[in-house]
Amino acid sequence: MILDDRDTNVERRGTPLQAMPQGKTLIDCHVHLAALPDGDNGCYISPKMLNSPLFRFLLWKHELAPARPREANARYLDQLIRELRASRYVRKAVLLGMDGFYDQTGLLNRQHTEFLISNDYVFKTAQAHPDFFLAGPSINPKRKDAVDEVHRCADAGAVLVKVLPNAQHFNPADSRYIPFYRTLAERQLPLLSHVGYEFSLIGKDQSVGDPDRLRTALDQGVKVIAAHACSYGLMLYEKFLPTFHEFARRYQNFYADISALTLPNRLGMLLHLRRYPEFHDRLLFGTDYPLFVFHLAAWWRVKPSVLWRMIRTTNRFDRQVEVCRGLRLGFRSLGELVLPRQPLR
Repeated sequence: MILDDRDTNVERRGTPLQAMPQGKTLIDCHVHLAALPDGDNGCYISPKMLNSPLFRFLLWKHELAPARPREANARYLDQLIRELRASRYVRKAVLLGMDGFYDQTGLLNRQHTEFLISNDYVFKTAQAHPDFFLAGPSINPKRKDAVDEVHRCADAGAVLVKVLPNAQHFNPADSRYIPFYRTLAERQLPLLSHVGYEFSLIGKDQSVGDPDRLRTALDQGVKVIAAHACSYGLMLYEKFLPTFHEFARRYQNFYADISALTLPNRLGMLLHLRRYPEFHDRLLFGTDYPLFVFHLAAWWRVKPSVLWRMIRTTNRFDRQVEVCRGLRLGFRSLGELVLPRQPLR
C-alpha cells in the first residue's frame, strides 16, 4: 500500500498518531559510548572482541586506530557530537555504558568480560559535554555493590540504567535482584534492557533476552524500557509479539525503544507496530548509534518523494525520524519520562 506523506497525523482505529516532532526536541535514549581502554578510563575490550568482524568494521568505518586509543576515543566523540549538532530533530543522546561479567561472589571477572565501558567514563563524558549528552550507566545486578551503585549513579545524575543480560550473564527474572529493582524504582531510574538476540558481543546466553523475564522488574514498579521494541532479532520471526501486547496493556510502567528497528533483521517488528497506534505512546525514540539506519522497510510502502527524502537524509538521527515518520510509527522522547524527576538542560 502506498502512503501519502501528508497522512502522517491521520487517525487509524480511532487513535490519533502523534505529530511529527518540530525542531530539536528529541532525546535519543539508545546511543553507545564506544571506547578503547586508554589506561585511565576504566574501559576494557578483550582481544577476541577487538578482532571480531563487526568491531573491526566499526573501527574502519569511523577511522579509529586501536594503537592510539586516546585519539580514537576523542575522534568517536567528535563524530558523534558533529552528527548530533547537525540533526534537525535530536538535541541530546543518552550515552550507554556497558558493565561486565560478575562471578557468584559478585566480583568482576575480566576473563569472561568481552567489553566494558565504565560508569565513571560515562559520567565524565556526559559532564564534559552537557549540551549533547546524558548519562546512561550500566549496572549488572549480579555485582556485589549493585544497590550502592544505583544510588551512586542516581546521585551523579543518571537518567536511566542499561543492562544487556545476554552478554552480562544474568537472568532478569531472578528474585535475588528484587532489592536492585526496588532501588531503581525508589530512585526513579528507568531500566533499559536489551531484548532478543544479541549479535555484537561474544559469549552470551540468548535465552535471557526474552522480555518476559522483565516481569520481575515491572512488578517492583520499575519503569522498564525494552530495547528494540521487543524484537527477536531474527529476520521476520517475531516470537515476542504476545509479550509486547500483554505488557503494553497490563503495565503502565512498560515502555520500549525503537532503536535498531530499521535493521533488516528487526524491521518485522517495525512493520507490525506501525499498525497499532494505540501502543505508540509506549515507544521511545532511539537509534542504537553507531549502527546504521536503513530505509529498506519504507520501500513500496511510501510515496517515491517520501522515500527519496529518506535516502537523501544521511544524518542517522534524522533518518530514524524520517523512516518512522514515513511509516507512520509514532514515538515519544525519553524526556517525557524523566523530566518530572529532574530537569534536562
